[in-house]
Amino acid sequence: MRYKLFPFVMVAFVVVLLLSNTVAVKVTQLGPFYFDGATVLFPLSYIFGDILTEVYGYKRSRVVVWSGFVACIFMAFIYWLVGVLPAAPDWSNQEAYNAILGQTPRIVLASLIAYFCGEFVNSFVLAKMKIFTRGRWLWTRTIGSTVVGQAVDTSLFVTIAFAGMIPPAALLHMVISNYVFKTTYEAVATPFTYAACGALKKAENEDYYDYTTKFNPFAVSLADLKEEV
Repeated sequence: MRYKLFPFVMVAFVVVLLLSNTVAVKVTQLGPFYFDGATVLFPLSYIFGDILTEVYGYKRSRVVVWSGFVACIFMAFIYWLVGVLPAAPDWSNQEAYNAILGQTPRIVLASLIAYFCGEFVNSFVLAKMKIFTRGRWLWTRTIGSTVVGQAVDTSLFVTIAFAGMIPPAALLHMVISNYVFKTTYEAVATPFTYAACGALKKAENEDYYDYTTKFNPFAVSLADLKEEV
């Protein structure tokens, strides 16, 4: 079955993922919170993940996650390729390019590993909770799945991306700050998630339950991709 709005949700998810990986190289501090730049944007990808799983099911959400992974790998390759090209004699910003975008491959690697584990945990928990709750109490699924998924995602991402670059105490502070900020972000965004899910379910005439879904994250075939294009 093909959906009218699924491609747009998919594109929005990939855009958020790419931007998050690019701006994650900056570390910032706001009050007690110490976090990388992606923290202000990346939680949106989890909200999109919740919406995708809630409306379209785990199988289609899995296709979107893999699409985002491929896009991130291509982005990292292009950043690397442009970085190794010889700079023009009158262009003096090579060091600035390397300092910012030169870190991106490590950030992307951290993001891919962390997001692979965190998002699939998030989608699995949400899909199973939807069956358990018989589709009621959406807020318990969106927040509950995020609490688990972000714990996995945040600890892996911060450790892989910044270990050796910042002191251990600051690393732990960043993990805690990121986790608290992201889960709070998800909770505050619950009304938006409710509205988006309701609108998409009505527009697509779909409210998927993963009763027979195989939850293997690697079980993506060409037929799955063609089905969604």
